[in-house]
Amino acid sequence: MKTQHTFTIKQTARQTGVSEDTLRYYEKIAIMPRIDRNGNGHRVYRQEDIDRIRLISCLKKTGLPLEEMRPFLGITADTDPAEYPELMEQLRSHRENIQSQIRSLQQVVDFIDMKLEETTFRKDCSVEHQAGGASRMGGRKREPASFKERSYFPVLNKGRESSHKGTAVSEENSG
Repeated sequence: MKTQHTFTIKQTARQTGVSEDTLRYYEKIAIMPRIDRNGNGHRVYRQEDIDRIRLISCLKKTGLPLEEMRPFLGITADTDPAEYPELMEQLRSHRENIQSQIRSLQQVVDFIDMKLEETTFRKDCSVEHQAGGASRMGGRKREPASFKERSYFPVLNKGRESSHKGTAVSEENSG
């Protein structure tokens, strides 16, 4: 008979990158099944427990709430996804939400890039002077922010004039 290797809670935490407190919490809320105990009452984890913890960690990185993970944790790795169309739809929906978050974060990165490109140090040490009029961002010149960008990031309106539907609007006059 082959003996199965077991792990303490400390070893399991180290292997999975999940804290001991979190492991206990997962068991308490039944995301993990009740973990076996040894004669001293200490938790004894098996490889399948570690695999499940890693799956939880992976799903958690996607932003999936613990409660929404439960159905995914109940199926085995070799299960045909076609057998669970509702779970596949849930994953598609979750993926669309993540893509939307990525687009929003990309807008923030674009805004930061724009602010970095506009920065000058001093008149005699300006970025434009040093780079022959090109920006620090790979020599590209950035187009002025659109009305939509300026309205999305109100900071962009400071000291600029913009036109919307053919009407010039400045921040001083729009207040």
